[in-house]
Amino acid sequence: MAIDNVSSFVEESEVVSLTQQLIRIPSVFRPGVAGGNEEKVARFLVDYLRAMGLTVHYEEVVPGRPNVIAVYDSGRPGKTILFEGHTDVVTEGDIASWSYDPFGGAIEHNRIYGRGSCDTKGNLAAAICAVRAIQRSGESFSGKVILCIPCDEEGMMIGIKDFIKRGWADGVDGAIICEPEENQLCITQKGAMRAILRVYGKMAHGAMPLTGINPNTRMARAIVALDELEQREIARLGKHPMLGYPSITPTILQAPVKGDAQINVVPDQCMTTLDIRTVPGQDHDTLRQQMEAILQELSREDNSFKATLEVIEERPWTLTQREDPIVLAVAESYKAITKREPVYNGVPGATDGTFLHKAGIPILTTGAGDRHIPHHADEYVDIDQLVETTQLYARSALAFLTEK
Repeated sequence: MAIDNVSSFVEESEVVSLTQQLIRIPSVFRPGVAGGNEEKVARFLVDYLRAMGLTVHYEEVVPGRPNVIAVYDSGRPGKTILFEGHTDVVTEGDIASWSYDPFGGAIEHNRIYGRGSCDTKGNLAAAICAVRAIQRSGESFSGKVILCIPCDEEGMMIGIKDFIKRGWADGVDGAIICEPEENQLCITQKGAMRAILRVYGKMAHGAMPLTGINPNTRMARAIVALDELEQREIARLGKHPMLGYPSITPTILQAPVKGDAQINVVPDQCMTTLDIRTVPGQDHDTLRQQMEAILQELSREDNSFKATLEVIEERPWTLTQREDPIVLAVAESYKAITKREPVYNGVPGATDGTFLHKAGIPILTTGAGDRHIPHHADEYVDIDQLVETTQLYARSALAFLTEK
């Protein structure tokens, strides 16, 4: 096939250099930092993409936190494929725990080291260089390629939400989410619910606790009941072959919620946050109702039990069928490039693709990088795998856009 030639137009030095340049622009979002770190890398990308001849849009989501959207249009009517890779990275943490400068982009052992090398500046560079390879190849196609480069994937995902709100997702026929998955084809991902559970009590002296209402013991009952709900869901659904088990995990536990804690004071309130991860077969509304029913039952058992549950973020699980054109295009390309059968898998967490899926776009998540390395010290990406990813992205785009 003619599209097989596009792999030969991928230049290793180009994808390595661009990855290094992106790493060297720190883009950890730190509130209050003048100029905004995502803004610096976004402005660099605007210049880079315009130099490639793409149509580029710079859109502020909130001050200092922009999205960059670049379009490579064939000028002929056809389908639209989208590549998504975010600009933000998580904190580097304790510098002393790193063997390499987290923002140096050092190369050693045929690996690029630095924060974001794996998650996901290397894969963002691969998507950009894949478009460059298509340009160099001169291969004819119909439709267009959109590079979606949002802010805030590591937070509340305000970037991709704004991208969709502005209408950019309208008319997109398939999307590749550029995340570190060892070039496995991830066709499903866990959903997420983030909730705050508050249990209310009454302050009292620790020597005379019965003169108050202790929210801590009542919170303990709620947490045990939620753990029992988790176990029931595991028993009902079993272990998902790609995503593992669903979970309801208390994370932050705080009492009192306001004011100073003292060992001899019964607090007036206890709060816990819940990180809830869901799999296909679970309905978020039903799960919320089950949790609220638990609180109602505890209240019936103890008329001094008062609690509220607030869901502050919801991200549905996703599933794209293997027969979908975006999956077929990537699978065909993976086999053509590697001469191996693709490995299908799932993403254990949520990505920006969650909201693209919710907007009606079939998604597939794949990219270079050990899936266990993101957010670690001495984060790295293997150069050979990164080049393979660039070839995979380039050929997949052409296969998708030329498929009848």
